[in-house]
Amino acid sequence: MIRSVATCVFTFGLALAPGLIGSAYAQMPESLPAGAPLRLSAVTQPLPTQPQFTRVDIPYLREAIPKRSNGRISVQLSTHAERNLAGNEIVRLVRSGQVDIGAGTLSTLSGDVPLLDGIDLAGLSPEIGQAKKIAEAILPAANKELERFGVRLLAIYPFPAQVVFCRQPFTSLSDLKGKKVRTFGNSLNDFITTIGAQPVSIGFPEVYSALERGVTDCGITGTGSGASARWPEVTTHVSSLALSWALAGYMVNVAWWNRLDPEVRNFIEATFKEINDKQWELGHTATRDGITCSIGLADECKLHPLAARPMTEVKPVEADQALVTKTFRDVVLPNWVKRCGARCGEIYNQVIAPISGVEYRP
Repeated sequence: MIRSVATCVFTFGLALAPGLIGSAYAQMPESLPAGAPLRLSAVTQPLPTQPQFTRVDIPYLREAIPKRSNGRISVQLSTHAERNLAGNEIVRLVRSGQVDIGAGTLSTLSGDVPLLDGIDLAGLSPEIGQAKKIAEAILPAANKELERFGVRLLAIYPFPAQVVFCRQPFTSLSDLKGKKVRTFGNSLNDFITTIGAQPVSIGFPEVYSALERGVTDCGITGTGSGASARWPEVTTHVSSLALSWALAGYMVNVAWWNRLDPEVRNFIEATFKEINDKQWELGHTATRDGITCSIGLADECKLHPLAARPMTEVKPVEADQALVTKTFRDVVLPNWVKRCGARCGEIYNQVIAPISGVEYRP
């Protein structure tokens, strides 16, 4: 049995709470004393065109670190696509020491560390401020699990809200019953199955053609990712109901990290605190921008391609909010604990339940 201890409003239109953004800038050293030079290799976002790469990683990792370290640290920065990676190799590359810093979605890591899947379960975080609180609270426990594999997370950050795009009109989640919906990850599969739809596993690059040909009726992805991948060309309606946030993490090899000069390690850690703040700020902005661009509001579309054929925004209704809450409480959360084990349920109750307002009861 699972007991709900708070009521959530499922919308991503809420601003981050004061104090969640911009606090790390003053903590980052403006310079690094002279010392042995260090060249870092970093592989971060999936595509070089993504705002998470162009607006955060490049300015901080490629440009700010060398400048603020007085040239002592340089960073060879690339994306998954530039290295011909699918994304699931990032953990292996970091663990083996082939790259110093890597970034990937937590679902990529959850195969070895199922606890990580519980940070971004479908329906867990109705708005981005709550997702950030959960990510920050769980980081120590997540690293305790990850360090058994020789990897440590420096920060957890979001992509835009994961929402539903469909080829045909719909007005609520109940309209998806019987539809084929492209999903990713166990919790979204649980969610979609519970509401009566059929989850379909399709790699992101193939989703456009699958939607175009009717192989799948709908697809779930980030608002910005869908806009950037031109999904508005092959879909007509997009929901603004956030189901999850595709949380990702920057990670390092523990042995390499511990060998660094403490001065250098503190400098890099402070840099990632600032990067983390910027990624959360971007996640909030990009979430609404993805919808805005998809529905054709040219004056408000700033970060993503403007849809040539404007879509219709499907705003959440009260029944949708109730359905997401119930499905998370009754199905998604207990199914994750079954996959992860009783200890994960205990960690969830200790760390996440006080924030989410939903407690797991075995």
